[in-house]
Amino acid sequence: MAHAPTSLPSYVLVLSCLDRPGLVHAVTGFLVQHDANIIDSQQFDDRQGGSFFMRIHFEVEHEQLAQLRDSFTGIATTYQMTWNLFPADEPYRTLVLVSRFGHCLNDLLFRQQTGALNIEIAAVVSNHRDFERLTATYDVPFHHIPVGAAPRGDGEERSGSPGGAGNKADAEAQLLTLIDDLDIDLIVLARYMQVLSDDVCKRLPGQIINIHHSFLPSFKGAKPYHQAYDRGVKLIGATAHYVTPDLDEGPIIEQDVTRVNHRMPPHELVQAGRDVESNVLARAVRWHTETRLLLDGSRVVVFD
Repeated sequence: MAHAPTSLPSYVLVLSCLDRPGLVHAVTGFLVQHDANIIDSQQFDDRQGGSFFMRIHFEVEHEQLAQLRDSFTGIATTYQMTWNLFPADEPYRTLVLVSRFGHCLNDLLFRQQTGALNIEIAAVVSNHRDFERLTATYDVPFHHIPVGAAPRGDGEERSGSPGGAGNKADAEAQLLTLIDDLDIDLIVLARYMQVLSDDVCKRLPGQIINIHHSFLPSFKGAKPYHQAYDRGVKLIGATAHYVTPDLDEGPIIEQDVTRVNHRMPPHELVQAGRDVESNVLARAVRWHTETRLLLDGSRVVVFD
């Protein structure tokens, strides 16, 4: 009689350190000692920076996460590694921020519902109420945290407009409290048109992903499609990047483009860019929550 294969707990180990001999042997030796079965292993040597990056997905029987971490600490200390080890199938508790363009939000909610992303959207936060009903259809809590910025004609906003600057600090305080209360792992700016303060960016390094509706580093800031139209571009794109205190300068995770032509006015460029934005952001979120992204200074190492 045939028996179904036993499902073993699986884990992901990611690490980075200065490159030196013996790193792969040390890590694989650790796995051999714990009778682990390697499912996938990738590594990258940054020859210019002298750094080493590694991601290993493995399964092991009768091991607890705390035991594995304790066992690996000695190796990590010896080689001065920055590392993390966690269950492979544990979803990231995610907070999605949005303003008045909902295509990326709707895409993320749908992908979560269908199991296409390893996330649990704990809540949606917006400075407007436009997508409160949409969020409710997915049984996800919605939090309205107004900032007071006045919208531009194309839906863009200015965080420093009259009435907005006075309550920005209070709004960010509410946001940070929510992040703590909900035990959030990842914040996704799904066309959230407010600039986060330096304090928030520094408090959450490598935990905030933004979708910029432009192929950075071109056309930074507001109204990038209008900038692209004025320059007569033939390709428009989107860029997913980690958020840093430097506006639109964070390490780039993923980019894509779509072809346009001179007959298309700015509003058609906006429409053409929506699918690109949604797909680029979804890929960035998927890779982050599968821990396929490791920061390498101002760049991101992306493991397939």
